[in-house]
Amino acid sequence: MLERVAVLLMAYGGPNSLDDLPAYLTDVRHGRPYTAELLADLTNRYRAIGGRSPILELTRAQAEGVARVLQKTAAEDGATYRVYVGMRHWHPYIREIVPQILRDGADRLIAVVMAPHYSRMSVGAYLARLEEALAEQGATLPVHAVESWKDEPDFIAAWVDRIQAGLQRIPEGEREDTVLLFTAHSLPTRILGWGDPYQEEILTSVRLVAASFPNQRWRFAFQSQGASEEPWLGPTVEETLGELARFGVRRVLLVPIGFVCDHVEVLYDVDIAHRTYAESLGMRLDRPAMLNDHPLLCQAIAATVRRTLQQARAGT
Repeated sequence: MLERVAVLLMAYGGPNSLDDLPAYLTDVRHGRPYTAELLADLTNRYRAIGGRSPILELTRAQAEGVARVLQKTAAEDGATYRVYVGMRHWHPYIREIVPQILRDGADRLIAVVMAPHYSRMSVGAYLARLEEALAEQGATLPVHAVESWKDEPDFIAAWVDRIQAGLQRIPEGEREDTVLLFTAHSLPTRILGWGDPYQEEILTSVRLVAASFPNQRWRFAFQSQGASEEPWLGPTVEETLGELARFGVRRVLLVPIGFVCDHVEVLYDVDIAHRTYAESLGMRLDRPAMLNDHPLLCQAIAATVRRTLQQARAGT
């Protein structure tokens, strides 16, 4: 008998329309009240990128790609794979997908957060939602979480491919002086007190990717700091762009290595806000295409799923 393995890809989620924003914001803030100004700002951001988030369809495209890769090795792995998509903050919620996984008769569940870098505050929160959803259903099937895939070779290769293509679009005479600016979502600095590995996880990916571009200077910065008053990890993109401008840098290729698909933190924060700020400094800011359903990304996720399954069976 082939083992029935469910693979759950979990992503942040995003509104399908501007009308969804109040409920979406309430979910993101765990029911805490928000100001009219905060809602207006979020509405303006989503209006600027087309009035909705593309994250669900992009994650589903990634799931289809992963399923195709896994299908090729299913017999060898002694498994049948079925790939599901669940969102943390919007439909289909993780809790809405778990009953379907159980109805389909899965023997084992492998959970992958579509964020390559582990933090208790980010990846840990997804896994907590999954645990809660399983408890609500009284489920007892074995669950194995992929907590980090920061150095998966095909993940690194996918970014190298995207950056190479991005550099090729820059005029040859300006290419060598273009600085690669890698970014990831900031988190509150209180995670440092936990000994949280988030920052080093990101820098591991950055160093591996940057090694393929020995002739390019590179920097790293955090983007998309939250609206709370507590301190957030830095340096910020704005601080880093300002410093680069003072050093005479005139062209930057911003690489959002902490994200895997187009969504508001890329389509607005990078493409609109950071690009506009760079222009105010006399700089040109470009970015490579996001990974989205790049075949190498799908292969990377499939590889970590297969390895997790093998380790689970071996009891390691």
